[in-house]
Amino acid sequence: MVRDDFLAAARSAAELLRAPEVAAAWDGPSALADFTVSGLAGHLAYQVLGVRQALADPVPEEETVTLLGHYARVEWIGSAPDDPVNVRIRDGGEQVAAEGAAALAGALDATVAELARTLAVVPERAVRIGLWGPWSLSLADFLRTRMMELAVHSDDLAVSVGVATPVLPDAVMETVIDLLARLAVRRHGGTEVLRALSRAERAPGSIAAF
Repeated sequence: MVRDDFLAAARSAAELLRAPEVAAAWDGPSALADFTVSGLAGHLAYQVLGVRQALADPVPEEETVTLLGHYARVEWIGSAPDDPVNVRIRDGGEQVAAEGAAALAGALDATVAELARTLAVVPERAVRIGLWGPWSLSLADFLRTRMMELAVHSDDLAVSVGVATPVLPDAVMETVIDLLARLAVRRHGGTEVLRALSRAERAPGSIAAF
């Protein structure tokens, strides 16, 4: 079930944030260009903290789009590192992490516990997806987007501080890889993705989803 899978990914991210290596590298650069470790940690945590906010907000009246329809509209795909949307993302991560590693880990632990209770009872509904535009997603699709962010940025943070990337449950990875594969097909075409997955001798240089 997507809600349980999201909570599993969220708990994994919370455990990663408690790693002493994260606090030790807090003010240093991360593996992502222009992100500090603290900013990346804040961005990772926001993938969970933002779900709490989305569920606290009223049911939006805007158009509810499909999962791929959402990614067709967001500004950050294909934008340059210094474009305003990416500056806003980095600044947001720093703001979320402003009180330090221990405070961020504590806030994330508390939010995961709260969401476990909320997601057990909240009905399926539309949610507003933060600042990205005048549209909404179904709660299930919103959680799928957050799982992808949690998986990708957990890897980024683990690499940044020199620890093993968390091993997520198979169901989480299947959801994340399915979404990334669909986005890769949209960007590169089905033939290119097919070759990358099946024929090393004809594989393109990249089938990155973003």
